[in-house]
Amino acid sequence: MNHGVSRPLRRFLQAGVALAMGVALAGTAQAQKKYDTGATDTEIKIGHLVPYSGPVSAYGTIGKAVNAYFSKLNAEGGINGRKINFLSLDDAYTPSRTVEQARKLVEQDEVLLLFGTLGTAHNMAIQRYMNAKKVPQLFVATGATRFGDPKAFPWTMGWQPTYQAEGQIYAQHILKTKPDAKIGILMQNDDFGKDYLKGFLDGLGDKAKTMVVSQQTYEVTDPTVDSQLVALKGSGADVFFSITTPKFAAQAIRKVAEIGWKPTHYLASVSQSVTSVFKPAGFENAKGVISAAYLRDPTDYKDTKEVQDYLAVMAKYYPGGDPNDSLNVLGYSSAQTLEFVLRKAGDNLTRENIMKVAANLSMTLPMLYPGIEIKTSADDFHPIEKMQPQQFDGTRYVPMGPVLGR
Repeated sequence: MNHGVSRPLRRFLQAGVALAMGVALAGTAQAQKKYDTGATDTEIKIGHLVPYSGPVSAYGTIGKAVNAYFSKLNAEGGINGRKINFLSLDDAYTPSRTVEQARKLVEQDEVLLLFGTLGTAHNMAIQRYMNAKKVPQLFVATGATRFGDPKAFPWTMGWQPTYQAEGQIYAQHILKTKPDAKIGILMQNDDFGKDYLKGFLDGLGDKAKTMVVSQQTYEVTDPTVDSQLVALKGSGADVFFSITTPKFAAQAIRKVAEIGWKPTHYLASVSQSVTSVFKPAGFENAKGVISAAYLRDPTDYKDTKEVQDYLAVMAKYYPGGDPNDSLNVLGYSSAQTLEFVLRKAGDNLTRENIMKVAANLSMTLPMLYPGIEIKTSADDFHPIEKMQPQQFDGTRYVPMGPVLGR
């Protein structure tokens, strides 16, 4: 029977339909998998910079904890079937070295993104470069407020609470508990120190002029901060705010005890590590120090599943690390945040999509302090904005009042 279409024409049309379907299927396969440099069917290359050497080498343990978590993921098959190739380099806490190493990771090693790069001046040194290259500078390990500015720097995002927000929390606490305080401040003389100071002074408001009786600074290349502490004691200050990195925080705690000064001691959270700071300073000397946390203390929650899981990863993949060191909890938790983003990105591992996913988070993490969460949006690049004030009792931290922040 003739249906009005000749057999050769029918074959031609059928072939055309088959070809069109093949093209469509190929198109679907391409749509399912999108990669930028640093991502393939089998691998995701992640770049990382941290000081494994130099004056703040205590922070190097963060990189080792991140590596431990990624090693665990790889042993379990990776993320969506892709292994993490984690390239963690030493920049010795020197901004010029940070620039050099970042260029190497982006241009030679061809990483998909930079993650958890540590230091304020160091991230500032590469921020314009990373944004010009349109390579994510994701979850930077600094609380500087400038790393949450999506309009000016859409490829840079913070992770931890900002130094300004933390400084305000301490100011609020002092105004509430010791309104007639005479405050002495020791500050690292760089953008890290200035950011904390701004938040603290903003928090004190008009009272800052009368309450702050002495401000001392130090350089990271200084051998000690002894003379600054003697000057602070001499000012008559009865409250001490230590805006210091671990080595100098430990020196300050020890010196305060040595010179018989007994102020109420507030310490920037970047140096609240019991292992890296209080142990070398002497636990007895550190007794009474007030700080603020956004991560759980493993010694407080050791019977929970969250802490048991963390301890198991540390024992297996970083046995030389101290699981009670808050810096290791930081590395582990920030790595989990990146894992979540990469899983959610699925097979669309473009740099643009990774930033899009990172800018749409509403989640919690096992080792975040209860009541604290991670939230971002297209115009909010500050993932964690709350902290728990706490005081060291000589062996552990004890919470002081409710979680603060917005």
